[in-house]
Amino acid sequence: MKRTIVLSGCAALLVLMALPQVHAQTAGPSAGGGSTATATVGHEVLGPVLMPMPQSGMSIRDAWRYGGWIMWVLAAGSVTGLSLTLYLFWTLRASQIAPASLLSELMLYVRSGDLAAARRTCELRSSPLSRIALAAFDHLRHTSISEAALLRADVEAEGVRQAEAIHGETQLLLDLSVIAPMLGLLGTVMGMLKAFGSVATDVASAKPVVLAAGVSQAIVTTIFGLLVAIPTMVAYAYFRRRAARQIAALEASATALVTAMTSRFER
Repeated sequence: MKRTIVLSGCAALLVLMALPQVHAQTAGPSAGGGSTATATVGHEVLGPVLMPMPQSGMSIRDAWRYGGWIMWVLAAGSVTGLSLTLYLFWTLRASQIAPASLLSELMLYVRSGDLAAARRTCELRSSPLSRIALAAFDHLRHTSISEAALLRADVEAEGVRQAEAIHGETQLLLDLSVIAPMLGLLGTVMGMLKAFGSVATDVASAKPVVLAAGVSQAIVTTIFGLLVAIPTMVAYAYFRRRAARQIAALEASATALVTAMTSRFER
């Protein structure tokens, strides 16, 4: 059954490919003034054949010129998105969020009761985990009698701030992916206004060149807006999941550190 379906699809594809050639050999002169020639076999005239026309397209320079100042804004957005992507690749790592070596070192200091050395280590090695640990050490230093519930509350509050800071960095990609297509839509509206503005004011002065320039601006800005927005949205989806994993690891490290501190200082 599958073989029959595949063979039928191949046959249909061959027929569709052959139809334009048959049409080109049997069609008369085109309405657009394309050049034609008469095909002959021996002394027999088969009829006019449509000659291929040269292909034309829009270069990047022309597209940039049609897009106007919006293209520069979209270019700045693309550079910003690339910079944020490289930055998040560097920062959203375990060695930058919750280093295992830092956690092991802090655990040794806490178990030995050397909070001063632990504080110095956190100040020298800045990271979200070190800032959470500093919040716990400040709580122990400023309270004479510490309770485990209050210590955990301070640590959780600092952990929420660090998690929001991590999510805020990825949120910039989401903002950019939303703004870029809106800029493309703005270019579309401006292009349509340019295209049909001359028609609305004076029909006699409306030239095809003006209409073509306006329509080109509308299409070009929309395309470039989507070209900036789609990769940025993909990057945001990836880094959002990556940030969630790093925040979960940060919470586990902070919980282990607080457990060690409460068990050490409640004896």
